[in-house]
Amino acid sequence: PPGRRRSVRLRRVEAQDRSAARSQSGARLARVMEAEALNPAQRDVLALLGAPPDQRPSFDPELRHELRHELEEALDPLGDLLPDDDVLFVGKRQLTQVMGCQTRYLAELANDFEWSLPLARGKLTHRAIELSVHWRGGHTPLDMVDEIIAKAEVGDDGMARWIQGLDEAERAELRSEVSNRLTAFLECWPPLKREWRPSMEAPVRLELAGGRILLSGKVDLVLGRATGNVAGKVLVDLKTGRLAAVHRDDLRYYALLDTIRIGTPPRLVATYYLDQGRFTPEPVTEAMLGSTVARVVDAVHRIVDIRYRGQPPTVQPGPGCRWCAHLDRCEPGQTFVAEDDEASDRC
Repeated sequence: PPGRRRSVRLRRVEAQDRSAARSQSGARLARVMEAEALNPAQRDVLALLGAPPDQRPSFDPELRHELRHELEEALDPLGDLLPDDDVLFVGKRQLTQVMGCQTRYLAELANDFEWSLPLARGKLTHRAIELSVHWRGGHTPLDMVDEIIAKAEVGDDGMARWIQGLDEAERAELRSEVSNRLTAFLECWPPLKREWRPSMEAPVRLELAGGRILLSGKVDLVLGRATGNVAGKVLVDLKTGRLAAVHRDDLRYYALLDTIRIGTPPRLVATYYLDQGRFTPEPVTEAMLGSTVARVVDAVHRIVDIRYRGQPPTVQPGPGCRWCAHLDRCEPGQTFVAEDDEASDRC
């Protein structure tokens, strides 16, 4: 009878509602248990990286074309000043150096690249963190560090030869320092889920002046993705040591290249200091991207001026003087290092 059929349907709907409620309750319970399993530092990272859809900015799809046009208009004419078959490579390091001490920039340009403990430590730490994201099963930081160093040592490239030449004490120091940084990451960051689309050392690049000028970089960690014109991606640089304004400039540069590449800017850029467990985040805006274009244009013009137009380089003493190849011939740099040493001794 109709009444009985309605009663059966009603009981079926009620059962479905109860099942859905149990499912939602179970999902909430799982999220609560997951959050409780995280330490406070990991919860802070999770809170900063997440953003509800209604809090994610939307951008004009023409923005990428406007940014690229500004760069092309200012930099394409410089291609004619470069020697034949010469490509001007510009990364974050070159931008920072030429906007600071141009004498150091030219000194490093004239010297062959050499691997050192700080350089190898940073490179291997990034590789170890990448491995930790994709490693299945149980593991310890030292397991992954040993695997990374063993792989890096095989081959005939510069890093492989450098590692092969280490004595046991130097190898132990390298192993210890990389392990310390990987442990700091694993302690302070929540496990990176697949749905976050984690990507390590993601390359970004832009060719200008018919390929004669190359802007490029690698982002330490990329999470999330854009949805149409709505921003959702987060770019993260992993650092050790003290805070520096140039770290913020590096990420703005990456955000500019990524915006031109896919059309929708990242939602957020952030430097994470592993030994402090501290984020320095910055939302991405059109104004930020515009100022970054101006900085890149200024820097590339300075590079061309001192390398191809004969303009004398400037000298700007600073903490980087300690590692400058030109220090033994630079009186301002020597003075800065001596005064800095005296200040450290007083402390």
